[in-house]
Amino acid sequence: MTIATPLIPGLDEIVRRGDPKRLAEVSRGIAELFVQGAAGFQPRHIELFDHLLTGIVPQTDLAARAELAERIATIANAPPALIGQLAREDNISIAGPVLRRSPVLDEQALVEIARVKGQDHLLAMTERARLSPDLTDVMVQRGERDVIRRAAANAGAAFSTIGYSALVKRAAKDGVLTITVGQRNDLPDRLLKELLTSSVDVVRRRLFDMAEPGRQAAVAKAMGEISGKAEQPAKQRDFAPAQRTILLLYRAGDLGETALLDFAKAYRYTESVAALSAMSGVPIPAVDRLMSGDRHDPILIIAKAIGLEWATVRALVLLRLGPARIPASADIDSVRSNFMRLSPSTAERVVSFWRTRETA
Repeated sequence: MTIATPLIPGLDEIVRRGDPKRLAEVSRGIAELFVQGAAGFQPRHIELFDHLLTGIVPQTDLAARAELAERIATIANAPPALIGQLAREDNISIAGPVLRRSPVLDEQALVEIARVKGQDHLLAMTERARLSPDLTDVMVQRGERDVIRRAAANAGAAFSTIGYSALVKRAAKDGVLTITVGQRNDLPDRLLKELLTSSVDVVRRRLFDMAEPGRQAAVAKAMGEISGKAEQPAKQRDFAPAQRTILLLYRAGDLGETALLDFAKAYRYTESVAALSAMSGVPIPAVDRLMSGDRHDPILIIAKAIGLEWATVRALVLLRLGPARIPASADIDSVRSNFMRLSPSTAERVVSFWRTRETA
C-alpha cells in the first residue's frame, strides 16, 4: 500500500527494539494517516491498518494508547481488531472512549467485556446511545449503584422483564433509582406499581412531580391503586345520616373548612368523610378507604387539592389514628413537612384521577 510506505521502512527494527517513544511516534503517524483518509478507504485498506496498528499499539505507552482511542472512537470504519483491543484494555482512559462511543464494537463484544471487566468499564458503556436487553441484564447483575442509575437513566437502554424486575428490587433501597426507573415509559404498569409500593411517600411525590405529563397519569394510577388496597373497615359504616347532615350544611351555605375541622376535632368520622367527599368530589367509599388505610399520604393529597390549612389536616390525621392514640411530636412534624412540600398541582392531578376512577 503506497500511502503507508513512508511509515513502514525500519518498522520491524523499531518493533524489535521496543522503544516506546519511537513506537508511539510511528503509531501516531499511522493513525493520522488513517484518520485523514478513513472516509475513502476500502475494506482491504482497513485490514492493512488493522494489521499494522494491532502489532504496534500494545507496545506503546499508556498516553499514546489513550490518545489513539480518543481519535478513532467515533470513526464508523475504524479497524475492528484494534477497536476490540483498545476496548479490552484494563486502563479506563484507553478503554473508555471506545466503550462509550465506538460504533464498531458489536453486541457480542460489549456483552463479553461487561461480564469480565470492572465497574469503570460498565459505567463507560452506560453512555452508549443504545443498550440492548442482553447488555443491560449484565449491567443490572454486576453493576454497582452508579452503573445501575446511569443505565436506568439512558433513554436508549432497553431492559428485559428479568432486568426490570431486578431494577425494581434494587430501587427498594435507592430513592434516586426509584425516581429514575419510574419515569421510564417502557416500564410495565405492574412493575411501576411494585416500584411505588416499596417506596416512601416523599419519593412517590417527587417521581410524580418530575415525570412528563404523559407519564404522570400512569404514576397517579399506580398511586391510586396502592392507596385503594387499604383494608376495609372492620364493620360497614352507615354514611346516610352523615350525608344528610352535610347536605343541610351545604344548603345553608355552612359547608366548608370550619365545619370539617369541627367534625374532625370531635372525632366524628362519618361526617368528616362525607364532608371531604363533598368538598373534593371524590366519592365517599373512596374517601373512606383512603382514610382507613395505613398511610397519611392520601389525606394530605386531598387536603392540599382543596386548599385546607394545616390545622385541619392535623385534626384529620389525629382522627385517622383515633382518640386512644397520641402520636409523637416528631411524627406530626414529619407529616406537616410532607404536607407543606406537596404541590397543589400534583395533588389536584391525583385527586382528579381518583374522581375519574371511582366514577368509572
